[in-house]
Amino acid sequence: MSADVAVVGFAQSPVRVRDDATTSGVEMLVPIFAEVFRATGLNRRDIGFWCSGSSDYLAGRAFSFVSAVDAIGAVPPAMESHVEMDAAWALYEAWAKVLTGEAEIALAYGFGKSSGAELRRVLALQLDPYLVAPLWPDSVSVAALQARLGLEAGRWTEKDMAEVAARSRAAARSNPDAQVSGPVSGPVTAAELLARPYVAEPLRAHDCAPVGDGAAVVIIASAARARELCERPAWISGFAHQVDSGSLGARDLLAVPSAAGAASAARAGSVELAELHAPFSHQELLLREALGLGEGVAVNPSGGALCGNPMFAAGLARIGLAARAVMSGRVSRALGHATSGPALQQNLVCVLSGEAS
Repeated sequence: MSADVAVVGFAQSPVRVRDDATTSGVEMLVPIFAEVFRATGLNRRDIGFWCSGSSDYLAGRAFSFVSAVDAIGAVPPAMESHVEMDAAWALYEAWAKVLTGEAEIALAYGFGKSSGAELRRVLALQLDPYLVAPLWPDSVSVAALQARLGLEAGRWTEKDMAEVAARSRAAARSNPDAQVSGPVSGPVTAAELLARPYVAEPLRAHDCAPVGDGAAVVIIASAARARELCERPAWISGFAHQVDSGSLGARDLLAVPSAAGAASAARAGSVELAELHAPFSHQELLLREALGLGEGVAVNPSGGALCGNPMFAAGLARIGLAARAVMSGRVSRALGHATSGPALQQNLVCVLSGEAS
C-alpha cells in the first residue's frame, strides 16, 4: 500500500466546438495521451489502471465510453473502469487503486462533445425523474433560480457576478486552451458586461459557461515511481467528495455543505491557488465562501469553467491545472475542485502539495 500518491502528468485539448470530433472522444483523446506520455516518458504498457469519465446521455447511446477505449489501444489488455460523471471522480477511483497497491501508475481521462446535443436539456435528465425532470427545467434556468435567490438574500449583486466573469476572461487570455477570453485590445469591464441582455434572468451569457468540446488526462503515480517520472511531483495531500440532496426543494441552494465537507475531509487548510469548477459566475462566489478561500488566494488563474467547460472533463482539468502550478514551482500548495449535478449538488476537493506527507 502506498501512503503517498502524486500527479506526474497532465494534458488537455483546446476547448472549442469541434466538427472533426465524434461523440466517442477518440479524436480528442489520442493527441493528449501522446502529449502526456511524451512529458512523462511513459507509454500505455506502463499504465496499471485506466479510468474514464463521460456520459451516455450526452453521447446519445448506451456504453458509449467503450468506443473511447480505442484511444488506449487493444494491446496489451488494460485494467479499465468508468464513471458516468466528471472524470475528477475517475481520478478519485484511480487514486484509490494506487493507494491500495493495485497499481503503481494510473491514468484518468474525461471527454465530452457538448456541442453534439442540446446540453441544457440533456442536463435536465439528472433531476428528480418523477416530479422535476418531466417539466424539463434546463440547467441554465435552474442556475438562474439559484442566482436569483442570492440576489434577493443580499449575498451578491449582478455587478459582483459580472466582475467574476470579467476577471475570468482577463485571466484566460494567457490560457491557450480556453474557449473564451478577453479581447486583445484590453480587459472587458463589468460595466460593459452588465449592458448585455439576459439569457435567463438574472444570468447573462458571460455568467454561463460556454458550450464546447474537449478532453483532459491526468497521470498519477505511487511514491516509488513519482520522483523518477516528474522532477517536482504534485503530491495529493487530501482527496474527498460529498453529495447533497438531489431534490432542489430539499436543500438550501445558497449553502454548499458538500463542498465545505469535502474541503474539511481533504484537510484543505491554507492554499495559494484554487481552480474551481464553477460553471456559473455566482457559483464561484458560493464556492469561495464554502471552501474558506481568502482574498490572497489566486482563484481560477486559467479563466476557469466560465472560459471553457467541456462536460465530464472540466473538473479533471481543474485538478490538472492546480497540479501543473505545483509541478512548475509557481505555488507550493493548491486546490482543485470539481462539481456534478444541478446547482452544485455534489462536490469534490483535491489538495496538492509540493512536498510529500
